[in-house]
Amino acid sequence: MKKINLREIYPDVYTTDFFVEVTEDVIETIQEFERAEAAYRRKIYRYKAQYSLDCENGIENAVLPKPQTLEMLLEEKQFQKQVYAAVMKLPEKQAKRIYARYYMGMTVNEIAAVEGVDPSRIRDSIRRGLKRLGKKL
Repeated sequence: MKKINLREIYPDVYTTDFFVEVTEDVIETIQEFERAEAAYRRKIYRYKAQYSLDCENGIENAVLPKPQTLEMLLEEKQFQKQVYAAVMKLPEKQAKRIYARYYMGMTVNEIAAVEGVDPSRIRDSIRRGLKRLGKKL
């Protein structure tokens, strides 16, 4: 067990020194995060992302993805489950076509060939299904 000062890690929250004992695993995790954050700052500097003409980190967020935290990964996974559940509640044809297009990576022409229909029907069906999903989510 090692003592750390929470004021050094969270200066906005702790205005005075607040020491706690933590395990080596926690210290390693904190150090890993600090290294990832430092690498991100170097990447911004290297690619001159701080000189963006967009305000509010427009380009930076698109060009330089921040390392994801466990909470962000969990939220993304839950959102993917919600989307999948919503897709499966669509009418059968639309659900199958959207699944083939976005989950299996098939092109519209490949789906049309498998089903033996015109590609325009597949495109329209997918478009209508996505519109329904937008209303549900």
